[in-house]
Amino acid sequence: MADDYRTMWKELGLNLDNHDALLQVLGKMYGDIFMSQKNRPAKTDYLDFVMSEVHGLRIKELVDGKKQGRKVIGTYCTFVPEEIVLAADAVMVGLCAGADFATEEVEKYLPKNICSLIKSTLGFKLGGVCPYLESSDLVVGENTCDGKKKAYEVFKNFVNEMYVMDLPQMKQNGAKGLLRKEYDKFKTKIEQVTGKTITAESLKKAITIVNAKRSAIHRLCKIRTANMEPISGLDSLLINQIFFYEDPLRFTQKINELCDELEARVSSRQGAFPENTPRILMSGCPMAVPNWKLPAIIETSGAVIVGEESCVGERGTRNLVDNSGKTMDSLMDALVNRYLDIDCAIFTPNTDRLDHIGEMAKTYSADGVILYSIQFCTPYTVEAMGIEKDLEKQGVPAIRIETDYSQEDVGQLTTRVQAFIERIKG
Repeated sequence: MADDYRTMWKELGLNLDNHDALLQVLGKMYGDIFMSQKNRPAKTDYLDFVMSEVHGLRIKELVDGKKQGRKVIGTYCTFVPEEIVLAADAVMVGLCAGADFATEEVEKYLPKNICSLIKSTLGFKLGGVCPYLESSDLVVGENTCDGKKKAYEVFKNFVNEMYVMDLPQMKQNGAKGLLRKEYDKFKTKIEQVTGKTITAESLKKAITIVNAKRSAIHRLCKIRTANMEPISGLDSLLINQIFFYEDPLRFTQKINELCDELEARVSSRQGAFPENTPRILMSGCPMAVPNWKLPAIIETSGAVIVGEESCVGERGTRNLVDNSGKTMDSLMDALVNRYLDIDCAIFTPNTDRLDHIGEMAKTYSADGVILYSIQFCTPYTVEAMGIEKDLEKQGVPAIRIETDYSQEDVGQLTTRVQAFIERIKG
């Protein structure tokens, strides 16, 4: 791939030496973790293709689209509505990074005790290794956690144009009105950037496209409730990860084709894991590519991950947008209703999230829940303490795991995960 796209990467302004190093590490990591899995469904070759071209073909598609006037909008959060971007014939791509990079440089601008996801965001920019970021005509942030909202004040100095969206912090009277105003402002901004007017018809079409993409994930989730797990949690996580930057129409088609195979595997009882393998629900912080450390530990320690309660998982894709409206007002209100149902840990109080975790544990017949937090992520770390206690009271074994992007704690994490699996096996 490198020889075919080096000119494009150079024109985007990437640091080719740094980028080569990143791709080498990413390729080896993917091979060691994903290609070593046994009994993988044949249609997961789509995932292998996407990852082999993650900085190649997909970037070329974005660059070619830009030459034809199609804008690229880079984002860091599931609260940014893809529907509005698509309605202006633009492309939305996720920019979150799941690996440490240029840490020493980052810590000249951000404190050491800030979460890995935020530090890697700046690190990928300073290191010149993210073609998605360099392809973006507009970078959209949001005031979710305190770390991100303050980091954006720094990050704006390193990108061409930064737009930060305000979000309510409490789901009380006025929250919908605040979010509607922000989405109206965002719609206006996207129209300015693209030079195109969003109509009720174009928004309705965009909602249909994104609903179809989420529906493919819903189909996958339903299949994973079977007592014979036909696909690994690692591959399912990867599907949720590429959801954020892959072409939406291609993604929907290929994941539905994969689901066809998975349903056949369930019918023939062809599992990716032996019968009676302990079933784990993961819950907590989002996991961006290539943050596969903890899932790999879990699935090489005798368990299978059957669900992800995460922004990169069911929390981010759970609900569809009501597409029955015919006016701009009704469709924009439908967007607000859908996105405000996301139970991110930034909200207070956030009892809906505990309820959803309990529901998911039952739906997926989970034997235990692993509550994952990125170190220094205050919202999810604090919530995990109470959720762990509540789950245990309900008779659902749970464990809190706090870590970062480094590999230094792999041994310790493996010991803890293996002990937890032994516990739920009885």
